[in-house]
Amino acid sequence: MKDITKYIRENLQKKFEFQSYGHALEILNEAFPEEWNEIQDSLEQLSISVDDLRASGGNETAIPKKFDDVLYPLGWREIRITGDLVVKMYPRRANQRGRFSEEPFDKKVLEGYIDGHNIDFIKDKVAFDLEWNSKDQTFDRDLLAMRTYFDCGLIEVGIIVTRSKELNEIFKEITDKNGKMLMSKYGASTTWMGKLEYRLKSRRNGGCPMLAIGIKKPCVEGY
Repeated sequence: MKDITKYIRENLQKKFEFQSYGHALEILNEAFPEEWNEIQDSLEQLSISVDDLRASGGNETAIPKKFDDVLYPLGWREIRITGDLVVKMYPRRANQRGRFSEEPFDKKVLEGYIDGHNIDFIKDKVAFDLEWNSKDQTFDRDLLAMRTYFDCGLIEVGIIVTRSKELNEIFKEITDKNGKMLMSKYGASTTWMGKLEYRLKSRRNGGCPMLAIGIKKPCVEGY
């Protein structure tokens, strides 16, 4: 397996796990160094408290807002796209097989062909999403959005940050305000690296290069 650590700041390699698909890290490093540095800056500043872990609300908790605070002032924005598909039908020229008129004889508009795909952060042609604790099917929506933006020429690489498996060790030690283990909240059917990895290996991202980043224990205060 190709060594990708040279593209990642050394201090981040202990706090996160990285999986690169379609040469995503090479693309980020060579084509989008400013954006990649800003993402690494946001990762360096990520610090999660035990209270953050106990908070309810999934992706509406304080954890996603930590990325908002760093990236929005730098010009990263949440983007939503919609689009219609126009299909034009051109008639063959008389007695000229394989040659067609320059004007269509009919056209159809498929409204909502691209239907409201949104991504948390986009800057230049880099897309970035965070999935902290949603249902794991959310990854299907995210990857469809990434491949749609890619196919439309709006991005060239995507990044998804989620939980690493090793955070489960913390969830098994900490209880919520009702005395229930956090592991019951952060279950196997929520968004974590294992649920993202097999989707990427089966190429649900289409042709869009993807970087998957897993949040590890050192990101949590006291661990």
